[in-house]
Amino acid sequence: MRHPPRSVLLAVAGTVALVAAALTPVVTAQGAVPACTVEYSVTGQWDAGFQGAVKITNNASALSSWNLTFDFANGQKVTQGWSARWSQSGTTVTASNESWNGALGTGASVSAGFIASTAGANAVPAAFKLNGTTCNTDTQPGPTTPTPTPTAPPTTDPPGTGDGPPALHVQGNKLVDAAGGTRRLLGVNRSGGEFMCVQGRGIWDGPVDDAAVRAIADWGVGAVRIPLNEECWLGLSHIDAAYRGAAYVNAVKELVARVEAHGMTPIVELHWTYGQYTGNSAGCSDVHAGCQKPMPDMQYTPSFWTSVADTFKSDQAVVFDLFNEPYPDRATSTTAQAWQCWRDGGTCPGIGYQVAGMQDLVDAVRATGARNVVLAGGLAYSNDLSQWLTYRPSDPTGNLAAAYHVYNFNSCANASCWNSTLAPVAAQVPLVAGEIGENTCSHGFVDQVMKWFDDRGLSYLGWTWNAWDCSSGPSLITSYDGTPTAYGTGLRDHLRALGG
Repeated sequence: MRHPPRSVLLAVAGTVALVAAALTPVVTAQGAVPACTVEYSVTGQWDAGFQGAVKITNNASALSSWNLTFDFANGQKVTQGWSARWSQSGTTVTASNESWNGALGTGASVSAGFIASTAGANAVPAAFKLNGTTCNTDTQPGPTTPTPTPTAPPTTDPPGTGDGPPALHVQGNKLVDAAGGTRRLLGVNRSGGEFMCVQGRGIWDGPVDDAAVRAIADWGVGAVRIPLNEECWLGLSHIDAAYRGAAYVNAVKELVARVEAHGMTPIVELHWTYGQYTGNSAGCSDVHAGCQKPMPDMQYTPSFWTSVADTFKSDQAVVFDLFNEPYPDRATSTTAQAWQCWRDGGTCPGIGYQVAGMQDLVDAVRATGARNVVLAGGLAYSNDLSQWLTYRPSDPTGNLAAAYHVYNFNSCANASCWNSTLAPVAAQVPLVAGEIGENTCSHGFVDQVMKWFDDRGLSYLGWTWNAWDCSSGPSLITSYDGTPTAYGTGLRDHLRALGG
């Protein structure tokens, strides 16, 4: 969407397990079984904080409720958590069960997660107690080869109380989780990261703290698309030092972590890029990333995606959207030239800078080893997918999906066009409408879009979760507490109904 006027990388530590086995209790040579085992892991870390998780297995008598305690050694402070009621007094952290996960039978397991601040060192806690009993020590006699069956977590957790969104991959024309279950990306866009930093006004437009993200989840949202600016991420010198490089990257990582903490899939998306374009439909004449350009640039965009992919490649719950709204068709003489520019980049007619094509960006992502799902939008501001299948880039992992945007003022904005151009694409690859919306302050049009996509099991996200005047553009809310506009009411009520 075009807007109203106005390198510290993630160190994913993997699993720092305190026990050797993931599903069976620790067993000694004498055959003793701990009364409980706890696996502690750091799943993401940045300069001032980290995301952690615990998995508790009860090897003793069944429990109707549970209370886990442990101590931090380096001044870490829990700031939020999920799947448990988290609190901290001094160095001691307590996680108590929620109402829906208190029962813990013999051999059963439960997982919970949290986000915490840290000032440097981040040592693993030395000991854990479950209901006062020390875990991971040989206190409970038992057989030498116990075979408990862990209790699977609920398929759908309340927002903010689950184990986070699932890792995703493409299977045929569906997005699926590790178990093969079909997943749809249904949610909203959270605009701000693409324009605030380059305008010297901050990083986000409005709050993105836990309360603000919880308000998004309360709509029944399952995915949040986060538009970014390549110059701010890469730390180019003309961006205010407070809003570029490590400061910007850390802010993005923290928002991604909060989105995941509330069980929602984050979609990180490249919105504004470098490259001077003054031709047909130009959004600005600035060479810098101050507006939507017709195509990404070769100078910076592959480096951006290399960095982003390195940052999130250990978390396949994060989806990558390569470029917001390509429109090389406004610059070139023919549609064939536009599609070739879209895929192959290089020197494109009507565009004065070297273009990075979709194949260049897929290659940049995959060269890092990242297997995350990648979205690629078509021509005409992602509203034209008519030749997407013919020109789609090659992806060695097979995790490529098509992105589509639709507003009531677009050319392809009716069922006839969707049937002729979208349905063939959706029959072969996952189709995600990364932006849907209308500029009428009502929701009659998006209601039609959602029905067409629902009938085919496809994904869509409303533009946008920003407290703007909906008469100047499709704004879903009037306040960051989640109060909807008349337009936003349609999406909110529909997502809640689907979730119910």
